[in-house]
Amino acid sequence: MEVYEVLLPLACILAMTTFFGIMAKKIGLPSVIGMLLTGILISLLRYVPGVEAGTPVYDAFFSEAMKERYELLAKIGVVLIMFSAGLGTDLKKIKATGGAAMVITTLGVIFPMGLGFLVAFLFDYFTPIALIDGTAGAVGEVNLLSDLFYGAILTATSVSITVATLKELGRLNSNVGTAIVAAAVIDDIIGIVILSVLTGLNASEGSGEVNFFTNPAPWMVIVKILLFFLFAVGVGLVARKFFRWFEKRFDGRLRVAILAIAFGFFYAYVAEKVFGVAEITGAYLAGIMLCGMRDSGYEGYKADTLSLLIFTPIFFANIGIQYFDFSSFGGIWLAFGLAYVAAAVLGKFIGCGAGGLLCKFSVRDSAQIGAGMMVRAEVVLVCAKTGLDSGLVSQSVMTYICVIIIFTSFLVPVLLKVLMPKEPSFTDAAQ
Repeated sequence: MEVYEVLLPLACILAMTTFFGIMAKKIGLPSVIGMLLTGILISLLRYVPGVEAGTPVYDAFFSEAMKERYELLAKIGVVLIMFSAGLGTDLKKIKATGGAAMVITTLGVIFPMGLGFLVAFLFDYFTPIALIDGTAGAVGEVNLLSDLFYGAILTATSVSITVATLKELGRLNSNVGTAIVAAAVIDDIIGIVILSVLTGLNASEGSGEVNFFTNPAPWMVIVKILLFFLFAVGVGLVARKFFRWFEKRFDGRLRVAILAIAFGFFYAYVAEKVFGVAEITGAYLAGIMLCGMRDSGYEGYKADTLSLLIFTPIFFANIGIQYFDFSSFGGIWLAFGLAYVAAAVLGKFIGCGAGGLLCKFSVRDSAQIGAGMMVRAEVVLVCAKTGLDSGLVSQSVMTYICVIIIFTSFLVPVLLKVLMPKEPSFTDAAQ
């Protein structure tokens, strides 16, 4: 395939994601929704009469050669997304909220992961559903590692919509707003650690059956992950000193941003290649190690700019193009999908709400925390895609991941506006 053959479909994807992203923002939704819808709409082309393998339209979007190119660009986009997320981490806010955010996060991870695992386990055991592509479902047999991964996918939170709604209501800096934002940051860290453990165990075991007592491989996975975190912190502390020196010695913030992105790519490579940890974990930790520095905001802006220009739109559109399976809206997959969406929504609401109650928030405030933490967006897609690449989840679940994102993106702003007064209370205003 010639290079120029890739350019036209890329032009279509970028133009459509831009247009639908603008439309999404116009109605108060994140541009991610528009990017997803682009992919879903393009995927409908497969059902147009005359569009089949060998035709120009089909080959431009659905051929194996194009799929490989989309996947490569999408994976770079994932690394940039997670690196930028790490750079945007506010460690000071986490320290300020103390134990409250940790309690809210812990329960906000346990409940959705537990419910997601329970849904996957019950369907895995009692129905012939194939929760892993290429593996025929057999009643009475389960793959615990796969079921756990289905639960782990639901731990991710994305509070971009929540933050926008809180700003509109004048409550972003309230006790509730601060707790939500800090808990979401810790939530992502815990979720990525869990994801790294599960993907590492899958790589070491192959079959997905894990025995910690007779097989040393699972223990080695834990050790390798711990070693990677030690490596990341050790090298990161040295890197921070280098970046401070570089910022003072040389003019030009753009050079610093380029080196920062190179640092993120390096961590992602070392994580996957040397330690067997998901590359998104490496990219995220690279961002965390550089967050809070003088130019970290600018570096995050440049990483976002690079990503949003081409890689991020392709990543989200590619999810819709390649993995949105309309056939999963029927039969056993529909039942699984509805239960899985319910687990995603109720898990966060109940878990984070319970955490708020334990931290002495009022019932109303706890409900606000639970509602604010329900939103899912880019991170849940990254986690699901990692599971798909690792052979732990089925392509069909991607359809319902998209449903979760779209449904919670509409639901959360409505709930927050119902649960929160428009004007900040006297207590909030005094913060």
